[in-house]
Amino acid sequence: MKRYCLTLDLKDDPQLIAEYEAHHQNVWSEILKSIKDSGIISMQIYRLHTRMMMIMETEDTFSFEEKSKMDASNPKVQEWEELMWNYQQSLPTAKEGEKWMLMDKIFEM
Repeated sequence: MKRYCLTLDLKDDPQLIAEYEAHHQNVWSEILKSIKDSGIISMQIYRLHTRMMMIMETEDTFSFEEKSKMDASNPKVQEWEELMWNYQQSLPTAKEGEKWMLMDKIFEM
């Protein structure tokens, strides 16, 4: 099993943040299926004000490239991502079109 941590910001608007969290209390079944089908075993998202952190535990065979390909060919995932982008904003260091950014592990005990 592998673990990845990613980060992304939300727009600084309390109503939008509340809507974003509400969507995540009722994630579409097609999105949950696409996550599982890509080899992600578990996923959690944490938030502090506008900063979010996602923790993913995956099968050893998981690939971000393969997940991107699967997502690109899934209209429901594209619809979800477009909806979520109404609430999210790229980090200042993100490249054009980059959303969730992979974090480097700097400590482990």
